[in-house]
Amino acid sequence: MAQDGGLRSLHLCGRALLPVVQGGMGVGVSAGGLAGTVASLGAVGTISSVDLRRLHPDLMQATQYLRDPGSAAEAINLANLVALQREIARARELSQGRGLLAVNVMKALSAYPELVRTALEAGIDAVVVGAGLPLDLPELARDFPDTALIPILSDARGVQLILRKWEKKGRLPDAIVIEHPRLAGGHLGAAKVADLQDTRFDFEVVLPEVRKFMQSAGYERHIPLIAAGGVSCHADINRLQALGADAVQLGTAFAVTCESDAELGFKQVLARAKPEDIVEFVSVAGLPARAVRTPWLDKYLRIEPKLKAVAHVKKHCNMLFDCLAQCGLRDGKSEIGQFCIDQQLGHALEGDKQRGLFFRGAGRLPFGEQIRPVQDLLQWLMSAAPSAASAA
Repeated sequence: MAQDGGLRSLHLCGRALLPVVQGGMGVGVSAGGLAGTVASLGAVGTISSVDLRRLHPDLMQATQYLRDPGSAAEAINLANLVALQREIARARELSQGRGLLAVNVMKALSAYPELVRTALEAGIDAVVVGAGLPLDLPELARDFPDTALIPILSDARGVQLILRKWEKKGRLPDAIVIEHPRLAGGHLGAAKVADLQDTRFDFEVVLPEVRKFMQSAGYERHIPLIAAGGVSCHADINRLQALGADAVQLGTAFAVTCESDAELGFKQVLARAKPEDIVEFVSVAGLPARAVRTPWLDKYLRIEPKLKAVAHVKKHCNMLFDCLAQCGLRDGKSEIGQFCIDQQLGHALEGDKQRGLFFRGAGRLPFGEQIRPVQDLLQWLMSAAPSAASAA
């Protein structure tokens, strides 16, 4: 299908794939259902590892009423590892050996090592890591040489650092996601909100710089680059491949498909958001983030200065979870976000616009406010001359 539209295939793990990667989206938005469907159609489907127990009533029932901080975090983390195993099995059943299956793990998660090991032991095809520099990923995956390791970075300096550090450990990335902070959704790869406009993140800068560095450094093996952010049509993929990318990654466009693992209300909030509804702020993990302006987010941003003014005491996690290694609310860090991200993303998963935090990319969606199947989205992206019906 890629060649029919004049695009190059993505070659990864010895397979020729559609040059499209479905990004990892938590909490629970991209689980086994979405990832398995995407892979079944020949692309890369990605399971987000964040708090997957929310998709399993038995695991939620066993963990949502715990009260002892000492044992609750351990029980919840264990439940999430079980949920990850289930979602990988679910995705594998749907994909039927086609495409490629990945698990996305945020470096900022407190259970990051355990989630990576669980995905590896479950036989996942690829592990994708963002929200921090995964300098230790080669060690974690030492016993799994056939699993693709894919870091998410945003500029040429970060890519050069990872390549040099990993090379000393005897392993290079199997692919690299280059995520544009001004265009992507969720947590963004910049030090602060003001940096989102920095031109060093532009694909026209990053992709040629990275390719030039790889050539000068003498890397014999071709390392695929996957451009993430602002992609909505075939022409975008064609342009990015001309700049040196091998594939593209999309998040929000897949989040609003029929097969997305979130509730319909969640999809409708993302699909109906206008450019003026999208806001940037500092998350509890200390990273800039991009989301839809909702009643909850509006209220939070209004009272954020007051919350930061009194944030100076470390406290127990109000969800008894400690999901992040660094949390502004729990750790009393006044310079970063002061809310429970797991709780707000959980409300969003259920489509609760009043209380939810809805991460979203800055770009337009291929089908506007429509909720369409994954197959329609991939056909739209691969077709150089889409039909009028597809474009409606």
